[in-house]
Amino acid sequence: MANDNSKSAHTDRLIADAVRNRQSREEGYRERALKIYPWICGRCSREFSHQNLRELTVHHRDHNHDNNPGDGSNWELLCLYCHDNEHSRQLDADAARQAGIDPSGAKTKAVATGQPFANLKDLLKRK
Repeated sequence: MANDNSKSAHTDRLIADAVRNRQSREEGYRERALKIYPWICGRCSREFSHQNLRELTVHHRDHNHDNNPGDGSNWELLCLYCHDNEHSRQLDADAARQAGIDPSGAKTKAVATGQPFANLKDLLKRK
């Protein structure tokens, strides 16, 4: 039982450390982004003030949260709703690519992978 408690405590510490590290990393680039950019959503143009600033988020254009250049070139400020929509669109596009569909909506040629007549010659020889 003591061993289970120590494993649980260790897991809890790891999770708490990971959350703390993520929060400190986010605070760093969020504060920098808020100093660089005007407090306006880059999609819907909603303006923010100190009262509702918590609803303005930093979106990483390349979806890599570790890519935080000092000039802010990988960031854009988005409201919670537009940020959620952006990530949903990215997930939909990824799913479409995995299904072999062009996410831009353009028709693509389906590539046949099966060979339905591969053994036809052998089947015809048997008769």
